[in-house]
Amino acid sequence: MQDKSLDSPKITILGAGSIGVSFAAFFSDIGAHVSLIDPDAERRVAASQGLADQRESMREAGLLRGGAGPVDTLGNLETALPKADLVIECGPENLATKQEIFADLLARSGSETVLATASSAITISEILPNPSQQKRCLVAHPVNPPAILRVIELVPAPGTDQQATAKAASLFQSAGFETVQLGHEIEGFVLNRLQSAVLREAYRLVDEGVTDVAGIETIMRMGLGPRWALSGPFETAELNTPGGIKAHAARMGPAYKRIGEARGETVDWNDALISKVDAQRREVLSLGELAGRATWRSRAVARLVAVRDRLMQD
Repeated sequence: MQDKSLDSPKITILGAGSIGVSFAAFFSDIGAHVSLIDPDAERRVAASQGLADQRESMREAGLLRGGAGPVDTLGNLETALPKADLVIECGPENLATKQEIFADLLARSGSETVLATASSAITISEILPNPSQQKRCLVAHPVNPPAILRVIELVPAPGTDQQATAKAASLFQSAGFETVQLGHEIEGFVLNRLQSAVLREAYRLVDEGVTDVAGIETIMRMGLGPRWALSGPFETAELNTPGGIKAHAARMGPAYKRIGEARGETVDWNDALISKVDAQRREVLSLGELAGRATWRSRAVARLVAVRDRLMQD
């Protein structure tokens, strides 16, 4: 697959719901020519205000670049596909619907067009079981709203051409996204597997009478949320424990393992796995830098909490 110049990319988005409109807003902001497709006339009309709202949110977040790429809101695919660099399907989370859409996309689009689905859990291999059809197809799973929360999971299928994945990554990175490419397909990808793990336990704790919904919300909003806004679970763990990941695993691993086993979940906290995680963390931050990073985190959390508390008063 020969890559074309992506200086002024052509993006086709299927679905003028919240995610599709948000995608349209930020691609327009980098100067891309966007075609926003939805057969529902009311949604097409509403998209204009949605785009304006997304641009205002980007401005408030300091993310607005000021580009003015055109957004053509259309009722069908007829004129939008042949020259598109990237198509993003943002339709219902329904396998049969996505299979129908992708069959149509493969028939209509040019051989250089990358076809992506913003699916939350459905993989390309489910949508297109035949590997020969997967060459230019992949999952591009965003966080809603993608115009503000700029991380995207790229999930190629076994038959996806690496050049197609690289082209999609380049397009998203040019829009200011951080991309995370998964090593293989898995239902729910990474974001929703992490999110669902928290939500499953939250439901259990409410069901068992350990706490109520308000208690869960308070702990997340006042405790875990501010920390996780600045660092992920591995960095959070080692910033809370002198000695880093290995020290944290030695201290908390047995308790976490018991908690998981009580729920019927098993993770072998073996030395090889802990060393693997530790080695990847040491590529980012040495043990000697942990104390300084922890000090930075404490100050950053304080500033974040001050902003949160002001926002809660709005």
